[in-house]
Amino acid sequence: MELVWLEDFVALAENGSFVRAAEARHVTQPAFSRRIRSFETWIGVELFTRTPQGASLTDAGKLILPSVLDEVSRIYRIRSEAQEFAGKAAKVLQFAATHSLSFTFFPRWIRRAERGAPIEAVRLHSDSMASCEQMLVHGHVQFLLCHRHPEVPPQLPHNQYISKKVGDDILIPLASPALTFEGEQGSLPYLAYTEESGLGRIIRHRLQGKEEFLHLNPLFSSHLAAVLMSMALEGKGIAWLPRSLTEQEVVDGRLVRALDESWDIPLDINLTRPAAPMNRSAETFWSGLTSQ
Repeated sequence: MELVWLEDFVALAENGSFVRAAEARHVTQPAFSRRIRSFETWIGVELFTRTPQGASLTDAGKLILPSVLDEVSRIYRIRSEAQEFAGKAAKVLQFAATHSLSFTFFPRWIRRAERGAPIEAVRLHSDSMASCEQMLVHGHVQFLLCHRHPEVPPQLPHNQYISKKVGDDILIPLASPALTFEGEQGSLPYLAYTEESGLGRIIRHRLQGKEEFLHLNPLFSSHLAAVLMSMALEGKGIAWLPRSLTEQEVVDGRLVRALDESWDIPLDINLTRPAAPMNRSAETFWSGLTSQ
């Protein structure tokens, strides 16, 4: 049995698609499929139901998923503890943060956090929400910084991860004051987030059943809020954008409110870590943080 099989199993369970999971694991789809089959052969039962629409966990797969997640985290924790004991691991705090928070919020926040206790070194990995979650699950980072909404539960197992609120934000429907478009009368050109975006999950929950009421006409999608902001600035449509990312553009008048305040979406900014013990540097940093 190989660690890579456990990580592949988690990736397929999370993505529900061999193609998307193989992309997330940076391997070809045939090679990824062979590794999943090898794991199933080793286990002795099928773990996924395969259909043209994708792959879903069998009852056996659902049963072992929490144990596999815990085992992957435990293996990486063992490596980290051994390296720390041997003095080979630098005291680097490893963060994964979504792109929208990496640009503006993270630099200011980490400077404030450092006032309590000096931080020797920081490494920031910026990616989509889905990729950041995988980095945390696989032990590549100690902390995940992301937006949260109380009505949209995180996809990480709640009993294996803990969080602290470290800030506030808000998603505002914004557009260029010079917005022009061609299309069906009364429809709104909509700049949307893709499925791997954490903000996209939140917005889809908020707009569920209301798309027709707003006459939204999706014209473009990206997992990057900065890309959607650029498209909005060019007058291509409206987008729900974080206030933390767009403050200057709003002050300058280059972006204006496209819908009234009832369509705003308040957000928490949370820092998430494994519930299991981490190395001394990470635990010291965590204990010094105050929740907001």
